[in-house]
Amino acid sequence: MPDGTVYEEVLREASKIIVGKENELKVILASMIVGGHVLLEGVPGVAKTTMAKAVASALNLKYRRIQFTPDLLPADIIGTMIYRQDKGFVFHKGPIFTNILLVDEINRASPRTQSALLEAMQERQVTVWGETYKLSEPFIVLATMNPVEYEGVYPLSEAQIDRFLAKVIVGYPTRDEEVEILDRLRSIEEWPVKPVAGPKDILRAREEVWNIHVDRNVKYYIVDLVRSTRMHGSVRLGGSPRASIALLLLSRAKAYIEGRSYVTPDDVKAMALPALAHRIVLNPEARVEGMTVEQVVSDALDRVPPP
Repeated sequence: MPDGTVYEEVLREASKIIVGKENELKVILASMIVGGHVLLEGVPGVAKTTMAKAVASALNLKYRRIQFTPDLLPADIIGTMIYRQDKGFVFHKGPIFTNILLVDEINRASPRTQSALLEAMQERQVTVWGETYKLSEPFIVLATMNPVEYEGVYPLSEAQIDRFLAKVIVGYPTRDEEVEILDRLRSIEEWPVKPVAGPKDILRAREEVWNIHVDRNVKYYIVDLVRSTRMHGSVRLGGSPRASIALLLLSRAKAYIEGRSYVTPDDVKAMALPALAHRIVLNPEARVEGMTVEQVVSDALDRVPPP
């Protein structure tokens, strides 16, 4: 049986700062366990940055933050060669050499800078002047996007967005949750989050998660859900086989976090939206009619019977 106690403690510590976002935190942890990157979408002020910092603190991981702007260059992320009189040219590492890299407003930077980041995310290394430098492990990028800003942005292409394992939509808190935030404001400002795990726990979990059993019928369920998004009448581009892989990995990691040795259909349902939301492209007519990606995923869950 996997030991989910560590991750229960991580969630408990992060929840000292983050109110009412346990499911969102669980998706981030699940992505970290299987080595995936996460896209965080939400309006300003809903704790996207704080969420990333809280997880990093609870896991005792190195954390860096980059504010993406149109004038940002690839070297500002990756690093560059600098000349030192005593050593000649040496590589000065950029902020990407960390465990958790928060990229604020990824769609504000130019496509050239976005591509440099996404290449490093995929390869887990950077190459400068013919020399290759490995990134830290574990390494996860949490990239935020503001869904209401359309001026001065460079939207990521479908192929680039597909590199993120999961997308977490961070919404407004409920009325009671918002009051609780106000009640706990001083405590939040004092930052009570303490480290309860470390990088070795993540790397160990990354190996152990492969032992989580997935019944063949559950795999068929995953594939049928993804295939259903391709056949939806409102969809121009549905989930690819990479979407099926992402849904399988996230479902496994969720079962691991919850201390189970097997994946259930409910795990798949819970991870369907984070795994599929950013991989579905609606056709123009559907967008005009008010159809949403969330509705497409909901329709797939309704149409495909669980095993």
